[in-house]
This record gives sequence, structure tokens and C-alpha cells, in this order.
Amino acid sequence: MSIDDHDTSTSPDRGREAPGPQLKRRRLFQGAVATGGLAVAGAGGLGLAAAQEPAAEEVGALAVHPGMLHTQADFDRMRAKVNAGLEPWFSGWSKLIANSRAQSTWTARPTATIIRGGDGQNYPQLYNDIHAAYKNALRWRVAGTTAHRDKAIAILNAWSNTLTTVGGNADRFLAAGIYGYQFCAAADIVRGQSGFDLGAFQDMMTSVFLPMNDAFLTGHNDACITNYWANWDLCNMASKLAIGIICDDDGVRDEAIDYFWNGEGNGSIGNAIPFVYAGGLAQWQESGRDQGHSIMGIGLMASFMEMAWNQGIDLYGANGNAFAKAAEYVARYNLGHDDLPFTLYSWGTGQDCAYREQTVMGSGGRGQARPVWEMVFHHYTSRRGFAMPNVADLCGANSPEGGGGDYGTTSGGFDTLGFGTLAHVRLTWDEMPDDLKPLG
Repeated sequence: MSIDDHDTSTSPDRGREAPGPQLKRRRLFQGAVATGGLAVAGAGGLGLAAAQEPAAEEVGALAVHPGMLHTQADFDRMRAKVNAGLEPWFSGWSKLIANSRAQSTWTARPTATIIRGGDGQNYPQLYNDIHAAYKNALRWRVAGTTAHRDKAIAILNAWSNTLTTVGGNADRFLAAGIYGYQFCAAADIVRGQSGFDLGAFQDMMTSVFLPMNDAFLTGHNDACITNYWANWDLCNMASKLAIGIICDDDGVRDEAIDYFWNGEGNGSIGNAIPFVYAGGLAQWQESGRDQGHSIMGIGLMASFMEMAWNQGIDLYGANGNAFAKAAEYVARYNLGHDDLPFTLYSWGTGQDCAYREQTVMGSGGRGQARPVWEMVFHHYTSRRGFAMPNVADLCGANSPEGGGGDYGTTSGGFDTLGFGTLAHVRLTWDEMPDDLKPLG
């Protein structure tokens, strides 16, 4: 069946109509979380699969540390598997230590002003250093090598005491979002270690990154609310959530979660996944654009959901596991299948909300490898027992996952921190349960 053919088995069973230029979305977030918007992991059958996956006891408790992309239980698992030489973790570890940014000899290049977009771009030095800090911190947690811990701390301290401005054209908001959440993920790994200046880091995040995250999510650069693709919202949502965690600020954290449920922009759950079909598939908001950005969106939403999960908040299960269905959709198309449904998607662009529409899947960048799939697969399958055949196939085809620097030198290869085979695999293929539940 072509992507333009539809039958009753693939027609949307939930979702909004495709947005036109007159679309109005709810104004929100003055600090309050929508009633019923926060589902605590562990409550009502939505909880953690086993005791080794701890979550905060209640929303409003002090933040869990480490508790962004990884918990202490995750680090314990990685260390035990690598020390035992078990696969696929050992191959994931080998991928990490071979990366040039994972070396304790890395030289940081902090600067006061970072520019993304327009004249004077220098943002690669920021994302390269953030990835170096993360990888060195991860090496220390797994192997106990203090030289790598000290290098991660040195990189973070250097930037905390230097960076004052993130500028450029509209792309500055991408920088504030992507590098904001990644900075925090690295810092959370070494939080509490001697020599790490947590106060200076928190000051940098709340003075440089958070105001930009807020400005974008509330004003969208003065554009039509549908102008910016899901990734723009998602990275700023992720940064805001991460800042709330690293600063132990429940109000900031809750605003990020509220936006996930109720946000006007395309990063909120109902707008990022506008059409859900029978049979375990859902159309991603950027699917008609291209596949590079669609895969980026899967990685960003997964990172947002994983940080929330590790703080005791289950967003993975939102709207009947809609995100899992969207991941299956994007994965299936990038595996080469052309049998997916596609519902016309329309939106308003620019400041005047000029009408645009997409009628077919965007094939640009189809089949490219990005390190986003293991995190998704091992939540829904290892933790929750759901079958994800398409995501499983991509995990198998791209294992072990690497990180920044393993997927090209341009920024797209650094949009997620990666190393999911080492960090997020919980069960081997042989250990997967035979009675996996269907998503549909």
C-alpha cells in the first residue's frame, strides 16, 4: 500500500485536525502544572519495572541525583556488565573509549560568546566540549578513572566561569536548547564531586540558557505559533527540565512538564504527534519534512521523557504510548518500508501564518544512522514489555551506538549524547520476554 492510500485499519483514531493558518493554541504556563498532568512513575500501574530502577517517591520531592539520562542504578549496571566483558555492553564501552572526545587529554576552548546562525559562528567549540565533558564523566562512572572525572569537571568549570552569551540568528534558540540540556546531563554525573563548582554552573544555566528557553517557549521568536518545527520546542523543553533538575527547582521543572502536556508549540505531545493510527503507528510532526529532523525529534523527546522518568514522572506512557507509536513510524520508514499511512499536514508559517501543507512523507536523509534508538527501545521493551519490531530492527542494525563525533563532524551528529548500547540496554536479545504486548 502506498503512503497515499488509506483504509480503515490505518485511519487516524485520535489526534487533532491538521493546523491551518488561523490555528489558536492555549496560552499557558504561569508556573502551575495542569491538573492531572503529572503521572508519578510507580503509581497506577505505570511504574518502574523493578526495584533497581528507583524514582522519586512523589512529585515535588527533591530532585534525584544522578537522575537525568542516568541513575546510579544505571551506572552500577554499566560497570558490572563491562567488568564482566558482557555483550553488547562491552562493545558499547569500546565505542566510547575510542572516541577522541572521551580522552582525559582533551583541551577545552571556553569563550564568552557563542554564536549559532549568522556571522561569526563558533558553536562547534561548545558542543565538542560538552560532549567531551559528558564522555569523560561517563568513563569515570564506569571505570572509576579519576583523570576522566577531573577532565569533565575542568571542562564544566571553565565554561561556567567564561560563557556569558549565546547569540546568532533564530538558530541561537536551538543552541540554547540542545546544549543547555546536554550541559546539565554532563554536570549531573559529576555533581557532588570535589572541585566541581556547582554554584557557578547553576548560575550559568539560569542566567544564559534558561531565559532563552523561556523566551522561545513563550514567544517563539515572534513568529506564528506553528512556524517552528517540533525540535525547536523539544530542545528548549529539555533544557528547561534539565535546569530545573540541576538547580533543584521544582517550579522550573513543573513548567517544562506542563508544556509537554499543554504547550502551544509543536513540542507538546498532541502537536508533536498529531495523528495516531490503529495498529501501533503514529505520524510524527516532521515526517513530511525529512528524516534527519524526524530522527532528531525522536531523540529529543526520548531524552525529555527519560529525564522525567528518572525524576519519578512517567511521560513515556502519555496518550496511550503515542511516542512509542511515533518511534515505530519513523523507524519503519527509515528501514525502507513504504507501506505507512500519511495524513495531510498543514500549518501556518512566518509572522503572518502563511498556509503550507505536506501531502507525502519527506524522504530526505532517509535511512541515516543516529544514536537515538536504544533509549526508546529499552524503555518500552525492557521496562514495560511492549513489542517494537521496527525500532528493534534499527537497534540491531546500528549497534553499538556511538556518540558525538561518530556520526560526522557537523552539528546533527551531536544533537543527542548517544552511547545508548552501553547506557540504556537492560536485556540482551535472548533475555527479551516472549510475551511482549502489542502497541496498537
